[in-house]
Amino acid sequence: MSSAHTSLPATDEPLHGCVRCGARIPVSQSMCERCNPLGLKEPAASQAHGIVFLGIGIAVVILAVVARLAVAGIGPFRSEVAGVVADPAGLRISITVTNDGENAGSTTCRVGDPEIRGIGPETAFVDSPIVQPGETLTFDAVVTTLGTTVIPLTADCDT
Repeated sequence: MSSAHTSLPATDEPLHGCVRCGARIPVSQSMCERCNPLGLKEPAASQAHGIVFLGIGIAVVILAVVARLAVAGIGPFRSEVAGVVADPAGLRISITVTNDGENAGSTTCRVGDPEIRGIGPETAFVDSPIVQPGETLTFDAVVTTLGTTVIPLTADCDT
């Protein structure tokens, strides 16, 4: 009776599959004797992990370049509050945004009391619609976190 794989000596060591052919071998080895007849030294774990780390690093760099190209030419944006009125849910704010960039894009506007700077509960963030390059757009947003009393507000929509 012929076997494609050499038989293993009896061992108490757990077994797993050869990385090439799947033959059952001790976990201390990665390839069976048939796949590695010369008994060449196997790659170290640090080599395998280094290759994975290098691949992740290259992927991060590629994603950063793609992200930079995706947002290039969008903004800067100029903004001002065109009006504030009470709304049952809070305050309805009209914001005028101008895209001074070369590409269409949207921005996030920080809306708050001009006397209180920061990002605490006295500020709100509103996303603008897409503004074409060189164009000015006025849009309304209802902000629920600033109460219902009309107060002077500013909108900072810089990118």
